[in-house]
Amino acid sequence: MANTKSAEKRWHQSLKRRDRNRSTRTAARSAVRTVRELGAGADEDSSAAALRQAYSALDRAAAKGAIHAGKADRTKRRLAALVARA
Repeated sequence: MANTKSAEKRWHQSLKRRDRNRSTRTAARSAVRTVRELGAGADEDSSAAALRQAYSALDRAAAKGAIHAGKADRTKRRLAALVARA
């Protein structure tokens, strides 16, 4: 447990941030999973719509600091290649 009042405040802040980041990361992962599932054999329109949603979720997570910006870019690049191959 924290020894000082400021350390206790930081601990409480980190718990709040962890919950916020967790929900943002989960939304991004779900969007990515949807694209991967659709990328294999879905029609072009649904794949493109899912890809747009994944881009948005990844950009939002990176902007909030929930994931690293490089990871978001790398994931978007790989998803785009997957949809292009399908």
